[in-house]
This record gives sequence, C-alpha cells and structure tokens, in this order.
Amino acid sequence: MSWNAIDWKALERMRVAFLQGTSGATDYWQSENDLASYDATFAQRIGWKWDYVLHELTRRGWSPPRGELLDWGCGSGIASRAFLDHFGPSSISKLQLWDRSSLAMQFAAKRAREKYPGLEASAGLGGFAVSSDQSERRSPTRRETLAASQRADSKIGAPQITLLISHVLTELTPEQIEALADSAARASSVIWIEPGTREASLTLIAIRERLRDAFHVIAPCTHQTRCGLLAPENHRHWCHHFAAPPPGVFTDGNWARFASLMGIDLRDLALSFLVVDQRPAPPLPAGTARVIGNPRVYKAHAKLLGCDASGVRERRLARRALPEEFRRWKKGEGDVLQAWRRDGDEIVESKAIWPVPNQ
Repeated sequence: MSWNAIDWKALERMRVAFLQGTSGATDYWQSENDLASYDATFAQRIGWKWDYVLHELTRRGWSPPRGELLDWGCGSGIASRAFLDHFGPSSISKLQLWDRSSLAMQFAAKRAREKYPGLEASAGLGGFAVSSDQSERRSPTRRETLAASQRADSKIGAPQITLLISHVLTELTPEQIEALADSAARASSVIWIEPGTREASLTLIAIRERLRDAFHVIAPCTHQTRCGLLAPENHRHWCHHFAAPPPGVFTDGNWARFASLMGIDLRDLALSFLVVDQRPAPPLPAGTARVIGNPRVYKAHAKLLGCDASGVRERRLARRALPEEFRRWKKGEGDVLQAWRRDGDEIVESKAIWPVPNQ
C-alpha cells in the first residue's frame, strides 16, 4: 500500500481505541482498507519487535519445531509474516490464522499467500485443540496446566504447533487471558510478545510461572527457575526490553508524518516477551545474564539490572575496569545478552556470546 492511499481517519479511530482501552469491546476492522492502512503503519512497528525477538532466538540457537504455525489474534498477520521472513516458509507445514474478525483472517491469509507462493495458509485454529473447560471463569493452576500439556503431548500423531501471540493482552478480559494461557499449554512452542508496559510484563511473568512446569523457558530468561522479579526487593522493576526501528525510518518523511499525526515517538520500541518450548532450551555459556531495561550510566560507572539464575539484581560496571564495555553502554550500544564474571555485584569481565558457541 502506498502512503498516499492510507486512511488516516481510520488509523486515528483505531489509535483512540487502543489508548482508551476500548479496542477489545468490538471489532475495530471495518474494511479491508482499515487493515491495509494498519498493516503499513502500526503493524510495521509491531513487526520490528518481532524481528528483535526472532533475531535473539536465532542467536540463542533456537529454531522452531517442524509443524503448523498458528497466528492467534492475527490482525493483519504481521507476526506470522515476520516469523516466515526469519525462518522461511519451509520451516512450517502450514499456516493457520485466527482472529475474532473474519475480515482480518482473510486479509492475513491473502497477504501470506501473496508473499510466499505455495504456502498453505487458511483461517481457523487448525490442529490447535481448545480446552473443553476454557469457559470456566477461574485461573487454571500450574498442576492443571501441566496436565493439559501432557494430554496434548500424549496424542499419537498430534501435530507440532508453534503458537504466535502478539499484542492481545489489552483487548482481553482477565478470564480470557487465563483461558488463553491454559490453551497455550497445548502448543509445542509459544512466542508471545506484548507492549513493554509494567502491566503487560507482570501478566507475562504470571503466565511464565504457570507454564514453566509444562515447558522449558527459552527467552528472555537465561534460566528455568522462578522469575527473579517476583522477589519483594524487585517490586519496582518489570521485564521490558527495547527494539530499534530500521535507521531509515528517522529520515523518511512519511514516517515523520505518521508520528506527528498519531502522536507517536519513533524511537526505540518497548516490549515484553516470553518464549517457551516443550524441547529443552539450547545451552548458554556459564555466567550468561540478560540486561533488563536501560542501564543507568554515570560518569565513572554504569548500573545494569541483570537477570540470571541467581535472581535479578543491579550490577555495577566500572569505566576504569571495563572501558570499552562502558563506552558501548554510554553510546546506547551495549549488548543485552552477555556472559559475566562478577566479584559480588561488580562486573569484572564481560564477554559477548554472539553467536552462542556449540556445546
């Protein structure tokens, strides 16, 4: 779609619904042109978040299981297209697209077939079973979630399903979120991306805790234990990260117009995400930690909120001890995934793990 064809009034209507939290009340897709306008603008920003997460998964040595791909709450289908751009259409057997809007499912399927000739793409849940007790208005326990996963895993010939979920939490009721998390246990792997807000992060952390008996945690965590952000001393923190838009966006007049009309900052995109898999996580080097959020950089040192198997704590990186690493963080170019050697909370050695070495 050309920028000249974008329906700015439709985008403004959707933007208001997103900001007011009313987008979950009714179907906001009124026409195919709504979807095309959204796909060319807002969806691209979501796609950049998916690129960030998928790039990290490759870095960690993860690849999807061969099987079906289900884009749940697909909208214009940006999540599944980002996935297929990254891993290739040959990485899946077929694409399933599900949304409350039949118009959205048709649009997403059409776009996928146009971009990947020969791809089998259709609307619906495909082989993804929906729990018969999904209508229950209570939260499934971790034991029930594990049992659901074991039932799905025990089905002879059951298809491998990679489940994609993107930016749905603000449109679902708490009961619907609970039911979705319970149903996610029936997938082989799950990639779930949401805005980088405190509320979205805490919801994903709760889902992580519910699912980690049934799955191996792949990302953003570097461990399989209880989330360190649940410790009382970390109550003011939340798990969020930043994806960078393509550099050309900042010199593109069309994107400048979009930012002005929609009241959007084009700089780094905050996100929260969770990736789990029935298969074990690829091993990471000893001492691997992930930096959460943005570090606080001072004149002589930086403080990095680091997550590893020991928990989530603020670590200190001194300019005198690690001048090159300090300089990278000061310029906003620090690597969020590193192998650290520490003396208490002091980082005394930092090694890049790109790519993750074979072990």
